[in-house]
Formats: sequence, structure tokens, C-alpha cells
Amino acid sequence: MRLIQLSRDSLNFPPPEMALREPNGLLAMGGDLSPARLMNAYQRGIFPWFSPGDPILWWSPDPRAVMLPESFHLSRSMARFHKRSPYRVTMNHAFPQVLEGCASGRQEGTWITFEVKRAWLRLYELGHAHSIEVWCEQQLVGGMYGLALGQIFCGESMFSRQENASKTALWVFAQHFLAHQGRLIDCQVLNPHTASLGAVEIPRVDYLQYVQTLAWQPVSESCWHTQTLF
Repeated sequence: MRLIQLSRDSLNFPPPEMALREPNGLLAMGGDLSPARLMNAYQRGIFPWFSPGDPILWWSPDPRAVMLPESFHLSRSMARFHKRSPYRVTMNHAFPQVLEGCASGRQEGTWITFEVKRAWLRLYELGHAHSIEVWCEQQLVGGMYGLALGQIFCGESMFSRQENASKTALWVFAQHFLAHQGRLIDCQVLNPHTASLGAVEIPRVDYLQYVQTLAWQPVSESCWHTQTLF
């Protein structure tokens, strides 16, 4: 099947069902990373991922990795750690720094190029993107960021510089999101880290159904305020 080339003059995407089986979920290439195109993509179960120097690639894998906030797996060791946690967790206090933390210091972050950073900073300025920060005293030691889509949070990336920092970010956020009527966290593609925390794979058709229903349902107004979560 031929890979579809997107036009810069149109925000339209092909149906996710047209994505390739190999590589799994590759749907289209080209276009841009404008806020309107990115929002249009996520509202259709599509996200960008590409390596530096490559054209923008758009994906909708089958199966899709998701996490129900109430199904977060808190291990006994993590529960013990959390009771004596040295960390403070905030929301939307340091989005640019979290973005930089995810982009640097590890192989998985190399796709977060200058172009990608600029796009996500614009989404943050527009109120669509949000960050969760983990602090040890005044030092940023971990965090995550993603896109708010109604009662879905589309997680993009996380980082950790100290023990259990990224786990703490996701655990505290999952509780907060659930308390504010959040229903689903999109993890895109399953990996050992997210699987150990309770993420599971579901058929793409089921994820698209979630998007069609939950993306248009609001969470509590205070969910995305700048605040301290823990």
C-alpha cells in the first residue's frame, strides 16, 4: 500500500484504518506540526513520530497502548517509597524544562527535535498541552507531558533523573486525573516500563471509539490549573 503524502494546504488525514501493518501503524507523511493539524490528528487517534532529518511521519498503531487511571499498578516497593517520598509533584510549573528533560539524555528522546519542541510549546501556550513535574527540593528530577483531549490524556514522553521519579509523576497524575473525571491515558505503544505500571494493549478500533466518545467530554474545570499535586 502506498504511503499517503499530506498537503500543507489541508488538515485532512486518511482514515486510521488505512495505516500499514509493517511498520505497524504508519499512516502518512508530510504536512506540518501546526497546532490545528496536531489537534486534528489526536482527535482522530493519530500522532507524529519521526527521526531527525526524516519527513514528518504520522502513526495510528494497532493495537494501541492505554492505561485506565484506576488500574495503575502500584507495587509494594513503590507504595513504601511513596509513603516516605522526598518528592514534590506539580502541574504546569515548568513545561519547557520537562520538554527539555524528555528530549535529552536518552536514546528515546532524540526524536524531540527543535521543530517538535516548538510545536509542543505552542500547544502549551494555547492550553492544550500540560506537564507534570517531580521536584527534589528545588531540583527537577523527573516529569512527563502530553495533550489534554477531553477525558483522555495523550501521554507523549516522560523522564527520570532520580529513583522512581517518572513512576511518581504518572502515579500522582493518574490519581489527580481520575478525581477530575479523567477516563483514559493514551500510552501510544506499549513498552516494559508502562506495562509494569498497568498499561495494556487494546485494538485500535476500540481506542478510536474511546476517542469518539471521551474526547468531547469535559473534565473538571480545575483539572489543568497550575497547582501542586503532591
